[in-house]
Amino acid sequence: MKWTLLLAVFYSPLFAQSSSSILPIPQLAQEPVIDGNLSEWKEYGHNDGVWDMRRITQSSFYALDRGARNRLTIHGNEGSLQSDLSARYYLAWDETHFYFGAEVNDNVNDTEDPDPADKRWYFRDAICWFMEGPRDLASEWFGQGDNAFCFTASSEKLPRHAWWRHGTAGKTYIEEPIPNVEWHVEFTGVEGNFVLEAKVEMASTFGQSDPNWRPAQIGHEYGVEIVHTDPDGGDYGGHFMIYGNGDDDITWGHAVLVGPQTPVGRLSH
Repeated sequence: MKWTLLLAVFYSPLFAQSSSSILPIPQLAQEPVIDGNLSEWKEYGHNDGVWDMRRITQSSFYALDRGARNRLTIHGNEGSLQSDLSARYYLAWDETHFYFGAEVNDNVNDTEDPDPADKRWYFRDAICWFMEGPRDLASEWFGQGDNAFCFTASSEKLPRHAWWRHGTAGKTYIEEPIPNVEWHVEFTGVEGNFVLEAKVEMASTFGQSDPNWRPAQIGHEYGVEIVHTDPDGGDYGGHFMIYGNGDDDITWGHAVLVGPQTPVGRLSH
């Protein structure tokens, strides 16, 4: 009987969700300028290191179908998997906004959609933060409380380059430009490499998606997933999927708003 109980708990989806690591999202004491330079706040936001293809192969989403939906396309003699895509991702908050950042090494920028449509950010190089707020344990696919903030890797600031997918109490998969957003993509001078910085107002996004949302405070819980698309001229499927297994928000990472953090210090000799 004891062994049966242990196996049932081990394979329970709720157990897998509740036992996952908490993602702390630190509060910023000072509001940064959105100019594609993360130096003002990168040491104060959440960042858990470099993500590349080797690390992605250890993720739960990649394991679902051995990478068939999570492939990265490399054409010809373009080098190793590591040369295709790697990035650090940053996330922070204050009383009114979420702040998103990414430092990206990419072999080529692909921003041309073969069948252009504003909502098809996933057919272009783009970084998208999926967030549920407030977090709950209901399994939903871009319904009430679910949001995706997507930014195309382009220095043009067209409405479709800052895209919002979300739901409401009565609708799913609503697609429109992000309201009241600031963002900037700064290319580093090395082909394909760029820095993304963005600032999204909570009240006009989360506040519209879920009537239960309240202004951000320490201790509030959110769901978080990062989707970084990199088709390299291919079809849908060239992307990183981080902290989750797709559109089902119950698989997204468990994030908690925390107070300001102190940068990692260096010991004196």
